[in-house]
Amino acid sequence: MNRLKSLTTSAATAATSLTVVALVVLGGLQRRGANRERGDVPGWVLITLMTAGLVTILWKLAGDQLAALFTRAISSVTGP
Repeated sequence: MNRLKSLTTSAATAATSLTVVALVVLGGLQRRGANRERGDVPGWVLITLMTAGLVTILWKLAGDQLAALFTRAISSVTGP
């Protein structure tokens, strides 16, 4: 239970840090006066950062289980 609480706290801290970084990056891009015809760069930056954050959180929380699942799946494959 204590390990789960520690992992949850670490994941929450990582998510908060990632959100702060995303807001700083987006703020910097908006201050530069990005041309509207160049595309939605701040949106893509936010999506990329949030995806990286989600992968990191999942990896922290379920890394051992995912590795075991992958190993079992690969070892169960039989081929020619």
